[in-house]
Amino acid sequence: MSDKNNLAKYACLFEDIRAADIMTTTVTALPSDKKISHAKEMMNIKRISGVPVVDESRHLIGIVTVEDIIHALEFNRINEPIRNLMTRSVVTMRLDERLVDIVSKFEEFHFGRFPVVDGDNVLRGIISREDILNGLLEKFNLIYVHDQKRISTLNSEFSFITGKRLTVDHAEFHYNIDTNDLNSAGAGAVLLKKFLNDKQYPAEIIRRIGVAVYEAETNVIIHSHGNGDIFCFLHDDLVMVRVVDNGMGIEDMDMAMKEGYSTAPDYIREQGFGAGMGIPNIKRFVDKLVILSEKNVGTQVEMILYLPEQAAGPV
Repeated sequence: MSDKNNLAKYACLFEDIRAADIMTTTVTALPSDKKISHAKEMMNIKRISGVPVVDESRHLIGIVTVEDIIHALEFNRINEPIRNLMTRSVVTMRLDERLVDIVSKFEEFHFGRFPVVDGDNVLRGIISREDILNGLLEKFNLIYVHDQKRISTLNSEFSFITGKRLTVDHAEFHYNIDTNDLNSAGAGAVLLKKFLNDKQYPAEIIRRIGVAVYEAETNVIIHSHGNGDIFCFLHDDLVMVRVVDNGMGIEDMDMAMKEGYSTAPDYIREQGFGAGMGIPNIKRFVDKLVILSEKNVGTQVEMILYLPEQAAGPV
């Protein structure tokens, strides 16, 4: 039975639950005249991946997401007003929406959260994945290795997902992360997006890779002294990205997977980073994810996105 069918089955057990019953009513929202940079800072401080945009009467008029932030960084528009780049066509939940329909909407759109509005389109709340069924919507696999005997696998020449050979010399794209400047986070993700766009990969694949690599790159800067590498390998049926570092490693993967959990120091948080959304966001945007890590040795993040059947491989 598919994930979607399983989720629908569980949701049907709670048919009386409506969006108004499970939504978070304290909602962070911004007016459209604020700068994109303000939204970026707010999203990190509040540990969220999207900010609703409202007018003076709290009517929902748009939303700013991580993807919009990456777009702003890519085209040097981070200091423009939110209204210039926000997503205006917002998928919302109604206050009386049933849980089974909420589950279906998460499955259909793959968003991390949805604004909840009343009949007049006034913002009333937010529903995230954590608000329903304790993470049953999580559909991507995660493998975590925390074993000293297998540290040599951090530099393996083979993919732990596909078994294909992956020598770094044969990577079609390589970016060296070599900065402690958090304001430079996303530079590698932007270059990778441009590379894949030049190769004429599907826009949806490029969008998802951009978000996942941005999160992994930011984690390297925060937790690994700004020293790491991004490698991209292209195959006929998939795109694989490997982000490696020799930093502090991940001591508790179970905690690291929880939204909002972070080991970032206070000075990082004061800059609007280290919100604890990195790994959950990566997991949300890729099809397969492997994380190999050892404390004080390093971390290797391997992610795969499968190409649609009609899409061509690299050109």
